[in-house]
Amino acid sequence: MKNLGFLILAGLAVCVATLGCAEQEKSFPSKNLRIICPWGAGGGTDRISRFFADELKKRLNMNCVVVNRTGGSGAVGHKAGANAKPDGHTIAMITAELSTMHQLEITDITYEDYRPLLQMNGDPAAILVGKNSDYQTLAQFLDAVKQNPGTLKMSGTATGGTWDLARVGLFQKAGLSKDDVIWVPTQGSAESLQLLLGGHLDAVCCSLPEAALQLRSSEVVGIAVMAPARDLSFPDIATATEQGVQWTSIGWRGFATQRNVPGSVANLLKEHLVEIANSDEYRSFMQEQGFTIDIKVGEEFRQFLEEQDEQWKTVLEHYVSD
Repeated sequence: MKNLGFLILAGLAVCVATLGCAEQEKSFPSKNLRIICPWGAGGGTDRISRFFADELKKRLNMNCVVVNRTGGSGAVGHKAGANAKPDGHTIAMITAELSTMHQLEITDITYEDYRPLLQMNGDPAAILVGKNSDYQTLAQFLDAVKQNPGTLKMSGTATGGTWDLARVGLFQKAGLSKDDVIWVPTQGSAESLQLLLGGHLDAVCCSLPEAALQLRSSEVVGIAVMAPARDLSFPDIATATEQGVQWTSIGWRGFATQRNVPGSVANLLKEHLVEIANSDEYRSFMQEQGFTIDIKVGEEFRQFLEEQDEQWKTVLEHYVSD
């Protein structure tokens, strides 16, 4: 009888928990939603955030606004997203900097502070040179760097930014150090490409979509893409791996909730976000923006974040010590 009573109580507890989750999901959302974007208005991350905000509004019949929390090289917005009230009404936009900021001691926030929902984008880094450059392959460029350490100039973003770290990782795999070229800090790929076209740089590291206009007009040449496979939009650009350097670097974007958001609410959000990411409207939007769709959901996304943390840990240990 004692065991029977225990089983009855356990069964009632499960029922109560199940009903509670069902009621919670049924009442969600109970107020307006917001997406915290760690980067400025008008940028690529902001534009993707606003697309999803508009689509969520249609599906959930509740307003969804994008809040740009900038500063600290992305740390301010990432921290705000992680530390928001865990009721599901605040969605965090997380980006590739999440894998590097804590290792650079910019913030203590890591992927473990979130419940990952969806990766919706991933654009690999690439090495680009001018159309009249002497370096038409990755090997030629790396050989020139080795023969003339501290002479060639590169850029793509600020020092320590995503594209700077991408080329540092590539250099390490090729037996070079970060200081074997002069990294010229800029506000981003647009400024860097203008410097390249003006003859002020020897190479740029950024994503292919960011340089799509210049690539299609043959003003610049891609000599390597840091991806597992060639980009379908630029199939003539060989991967670094194909050219003997075992290295990949992806600039990704994704959505997450706070770690303690109830599972039923997180799953509901995930379902809607995945539907949006698989829609024709999203495909058209991303094609228009020039971004690559790269979808990972739930646990697959979490495993990817874990792998990214390990990859960048190795790179940044050398980056700081070099």
